Amino acid sequence: MHSRQEKLEAFGRLLDVLDNLREKCPWDRKQTYDSLRPHTIEEAYELCDAIMKGDKKEICKELGDVLEHIIFYGIIGSEKGDYDIADVCNAEADKLIFRHPHIYGEAHVNSSEEVSKLWEQVKQKEKDGNKTVLSGVPTSLPSLIKAYRIQDKARNVGFDWDEREDVWNKVYEEIGELRSELQKEDKERSLDELGDFIFSVVNAARLYHLNPDTALERTNQKFIRRFNYVEQKAKEMGKELKDMTLGEMDALWNEAKNKEKE
Repeated sequence: MHSRQEKLEAFGRLLDVLDNLREKCPWDRKQTYDSLRPHTIEEAYELCDAIMKGDKKEICKELGDVLEHIIFYGIIGSEKGDYDIADVCNAEADKLIFRHPHIYGEAHVNSSEEVSKLWEQVKQKEKDGNKTVLSGVPTSLPSLIKAYRIQDKARNVGFDWDEREDVWNKVYEEIGELRSELQKEDKERSLDELGDFIFSVVNAARLYHLNPDTALERTNQKFIRRFNYVEQKAKEMGKELKDMTLGEMDALWNEAKNKEKE
């Protein structure tokens, strides 16, 4: 691993490269907050993909891409006279120090659970901090992640089940209400009840310390692998999926499952 001095030098080198590109590269010169935003979202998702795959080399690469964007926003802010990358770093350091009074102050905690609760309490005391418990949840978060964060923030102020097993009564209640509305063929009410059911399942996942977004993505990837296997085997048999029976496709699907188990 590199020394602290080497890390600082590497960060400085990247700053120099990006300053140079901003000055001399036509594409870099024309970038704005708005033009960079969709690319930043894409880079963040690519980093998430690398993490899900456990590809250390790819994680390192994608971290660099995300870091490039952070520095680029710092350059734009500096040009506008609003802030620069030093302001970004100092503001983040100040915030972290303020939010960790158990490290930099006199607060005492005995577990990560207590740290999370303290974190939420401190955030609402900050100048320009969150004014309500849920105001810190970004509106643009994907719905599944947002549901988890909403529930987690509510938990930190004591709004949670006394016993996690009790959540299953809510899950069963919600699926019953969903089935009832589906039988009535009331699309709007069914949509509401579907949302309630999914929200209750996310709540159950949270209570059992499982990340529902990670779980769903694992299932997505598993389905893709198995479906690709079915499609490839069908091609080897000289068949198109649309011409196969469900039974034939199920047989290939089960083959894929068994190969994964092996």
